[in-house]
Amino acid sequence: MTEPVESWVPAGVDVTKPSAARAYDAFLGGSHNFEADREFARKAEEVFPGVALSCQANRDFLRRAVLFGLNSGVRQFLDLGSGIPTVGNVHEVAQAVDPQARVVYVDNEPVAVAHSELLLANNDNAIIVRGDVRDPDHLLEESTRLIDFDEPVMLLMLALLHFIPDDDEPEKLVARFREALPSGSYLAITHATDAARPEEMKALEDLYATSSNPAVARSPEWIKDLFGDFELVSPGAVFVPEWRPDAETTSNPENYIFFGGVGKKN
Repeated sequence: MTEPVESWVPAGVDVTKPSAARAYDAFLGGSHNFEADREFARKAEEVFPGVALSCQANRDFLRRAVLFGLNSGVRQFLDLGSGIPTVGNVHEVAQAVDPQARVVYVDNEPVAVAHSELLLANNDNAIIVRGDVRDPDHLLEESTRLIDFDEPVMLLMLALLHFIPDDDEPEKLVARFREALPSGSYLAITHATDAARPEEMKALEDLYATSSNPAVARSPEWIKDLFGDFELVSPGAVFVPEWRPDAETTSNPENYIFFGGVGKKN
């Protein structure tokens, strides 16, 4: 029996092939995914037990990073590869503290964009831009609809860059975004690594190769270098549950996938 296509799914989207954004939504317990995505998530859990918990830990890192930015005086947030909106989005965290905080989301997954547009329809301080991180100049220009690049910005690139192949030179892309940020800004990055469980991560990479979004895990050293000359705030680049944990943070070392941190542009 064919699964019904919901009204929030744009025409032309193939819901029979898993997408990384919809699978991530499934890992987080969201409802904007299809059977192909849920089956993909089940297979991922088989080859890398704990992958859903790792995605949830990454989501919790987002919350802590945004709160850190707010506590540091930032009121502008640019979230690249924002994915399908679910509980705990950047604008929900930021605007709960300051309703005037401005948020620009960027994604190129049609379902993520369509649902974001619905969610943000009545929010004057948050927008979604459909675009590809591999076109930084276009995204930076579009972001000026809400963001003033003369004032500090927190740029988030969470669980994004492992979907950018080496041939597209992700290091240069990040450098272009770093260059565009004014002094006092922050860069938050998380990225899949094979440092904790290399064999299982290889199996997870092989599984993602069958999806619409192949992924490549990289070393902690490579990930740390993405911050360039930005000053890493304490505790530096670490597995995400180790970054400024609070009462809501759960530490489960055997499930570590994502490595990253937050850097400041002085």
